[in-house]
Amino acid sequence: MSLEDEALSRFPGPIAGVDEVGRGPLCGPVTAAAVILDHAHLPEGISDSKTLSSATRERLAEEIQASALVGIGHASVEEIDALNILQASFLAMSRAVAALAVAPGFVLVDGNRLPPGLPCAGQAVVKGDGRSLSIAAASIVAKVARDRIMVDLAQQHPGYGWERNAGYPTRDHLQALLDFGVTPHHRRSFRPVHNILYQDVSITR
Repeated sequence: MSLEDEALSRFPGPIAGVDEVGRGPLCGPVTAAAVILDHAHLPEGISDSKTLSSATRERLAEEIQASALVGIGHASVEEIDALNILQASFLAMSRAVAALAVAPGFVLVDGNRLPPGLPCAGQAVVKGDGRSLSIAAASIVAKVARDRIMVDLAQQHPGYGWERNAGYPTRDHLQALLDFGVTPHHRRSFRPVHNILYQDVSITR
């Protein structure tokens, strides 16, 4: 909590950690979370979500949401295609901060840039999910929230393996794109999807 403590010494609280997940997948939303931890009730085992098992993430997400203030925000596939993935990620982060029940006095954001238009001062923290407990908590909540969305979408569109690959361009997902085509949930601005659509147009012409 050293980054949080340092921020509290210079800015009014509370301090929120912010992180997003879903920049790399070919489909589905980009999802962000903002978390204000209760220093007196910190769930044990919070770490970068990428280093945790699925079961551990699920458990920690429930404990974080029970003990902390949490906001979750999304940017849709349509927004990703219209804005680009970076700006859509910023939008999801801003929505997550806005969804907090209490406005933060300062935010710690994973990455090297702050989203524009935040309601308070903030600090971008490179590899923040390994340096800040608040950012790590946000990474867990965002990952679990997005994975659940992809499991639900997988039931609507079987065959793409989204319940396993979360929409990332794995071999089975790319093969399913060739076999079954592009769904409404795919990001048309992403090259593998764009190339399939463009190829289909070329063939039909």
